[in-house]
Amino acid sequence: MTYLQKPKLHHPQLPTNGLGFTHRDYEGAISTLCAGCGHDSISSAIIQACFELSLPPHRIAKLSGIGCSSKTPTYFLGQAHGFNSVHGRMPSVLTGANVANRELIYLGVSGDGDSASIGLGQFAHSIRRGVNMVYIVENNGVYGLTKGQFSATSDLGSKSKKGAVNTDSPIDLVSMALQLGASFVGRSFSGDKRQLVPLIKAAINHHGAAFIDCISPCIAFNNHAGSTKGFDFVREHNEAVNYMDVMIGREPIVADYAPGTVEVVTQHDGSVLRLRKLVEHYDPSDRLAAINYLQERSASGEIVTGLLYVDPKADDLHDHLNTVARPLNELGTADLVPGAAALDKLNASLR
Repeated sequence: MTYLQKPKLHHPQLPTNGLGFTHRDYEGAISTLCAGCGHDSISSAIIQACFELSLPPHRIAKLSGIGCSSKTPTYFLGQAHGFNSVHGRMPSVLTGANVANRELIYLGVSGDGDSASIGLGQFAHSIRRGVNMVYIVENNGVYGLTKGQFSATSDLGSKSKKGAVNTDSPIDLVSMALQLGASFVGRSFSGDKRQLVPLIKAAINHHGAAFIDCISPCIAFNNHAGSTKGFDFVREHNEAVNYMDVMIGREPIVADYAPGTVEVVTQHDGSVLRLRKLVEHYDPSDRLAAINYLQERSASGEIVTGLLYVDPKADDLHDHLNTVARPLNELGTADLVPGAAALDKLNASLR
């Protein structure tokens, strides 16, 4: 398969970020997905987030599995490292890459089929191990490449384009991520860029396992009356618990305005999230409350979006393994072979 590349030329007065890059420098090949696909909106949000954060594209590693969603890394960050793995195995490949080189920014892109079916175990273990990554599931509730069968995230009672009713209970990846110990959990909607871009920026700056479930309507097979993953349904049932601003390396500017309150969350690297609280008493630092709230609103037929949980003091896999600060792939023989004396000392300690 060939991918059409976008023209290299662009207007000389395009806005640039702190590194001197334009928005075009974070783009990829021309998308081959259906026109209007929600996945393309997520790609656009990723491009915008990386541009606003002034990230060096070559310091980003984007990994994916199989499916419509896993094709999307071709369409953003053309200058980044990329790896398209086999079906459902993206998390283990990402984990291995992260262990070898902790200095890269890891962005895993998957789908509801790739992560909630064949890759469910892989998803679970990467989250519980606290791999420092941004894990985005582009969730459309169907297998789009194989013509619209229900996926594991399809809601009970939802209807397919042909009228079939789903009789299986859905897998809620957000609730699973919370229970498995993810230290940053969010949900958004591909049609809400105002919420999605800051959420991705916050996830990138988080130290630990950051998971975002993004509902992304499949316009070919799951955007009709009876679908719970379509544009109209999500807009009508979306309950946003917060909207965010992300400010890097600056003091937060707090304005006195109503309604709502502002909650300030300082990240591990010093960046700050300012949450405009829209739901009374919602606390994004309470994991148990987040799980209960999701269940309550789901029972009422509502889709909760926004930053659902964050632990600003989270550890990651390297903290748990106590690895050296220097990337493992840069260590030489002298670093890896300590010598007979060190080996004798280790053996003696085990007797």
